[in-house]
Amino acid sequence: MNNNIKIAIASGKGGTGKTFLSTNLFRILEKQSIDVTLVDCDAEEPNDLQFLNGTLRDESRVVQFIPEIDKDKCTYCGKCFEHCNYNAIFYINSRKYIEVLEDECHGCGACSVACDDNAITEKEDELGKISVFQSSDTGKIIEARTKVGVHSPVSTIKAAIKKADSKVILLDSPPGTSCPFIQTVAQADVVILITEPTPFGLSDLKQAVETLKSMGKCCGVVVNKAGLGSNDIYDYLLEEKIPLLMSVPFDKEIALHYSKGEILSDKNADWDIKFNRLYNLILERYGNCSN
Repeated sequence: MNNNIKIAIASGKGGTGKTFLSTNLFRILEKQSIDVTLVDCDAEEPNDLQFLNGTLRDESRVVQFIPEIDKDKCTYCGKCFEHCNYNAIFYINSRKYIEVLEDECHGCGACSVACDDNAITEKEDELGKISVFQSSDTGKIIEARTKVGVHSPVSTIKAAIKKADSKVILLDSPPGTSCPFIQTVAQADVVILITEPTPFGLSDLKQAVETLKSMGKCCGVVVNKAGLGSNDIYDYLLEEKIPLLMSVPFDKEIALHYSKGEILSDKNADWDIKFNRLYNLILERYGNCSN
């Protein structure tokens, strides 16, 4: 069994409890002086630090390089336009007009390679920011935060994960099953999907499971707000042979602590035990999964 592990906490939709699960797992490991880093990969709306405290140790920018076209050198041949797969260059040959649409640019550099007139140079474009916080002697929190208006948080997420080098790495994933989710879970040894027993929860869980199957990723499930809805989600887990790792009941005490930004395992000794049991179960079942 490998105790060095990357665990992604994910879901097919927002609001199911990813941050709740991620922060509690982080805290129970931190209290045991285990070398652990929590990476907040929900870069468009990071919120782990609303529940955890830390001292800022490092901050860095995530940038890409986007083209600038020198109109005095440009011969309006259109090669840069033809080689841009992202439609980030607006070009009208008959009017000798060309502009870079910076919001559409992915910084791939194809236009620079295509230009034979040395008319294209590059400038920095900030995509986001990575902040590293020291929470304790053995605990770190890394926050990925995308710059407002940037079309994709993927580059910022990847840069944040790259900074994590602890024995145990927890990835608090973005919601949904699109590119940010895929780029996060791709780095994990195991994915813990948290869901709720409602029709929407089941529908989005199925999408997440199918996505993970296509990626060959190990997964288990935590059901949050258990007691609501129907048993359909449990029937699905049995049918698909997906392990149910833990159930968290729909409970006023849990909701109250969460609404105050408090860590449940700090406030309730029973839940401290339950989250420790969950972590040990993850190691037991998935410790030999390879990335």
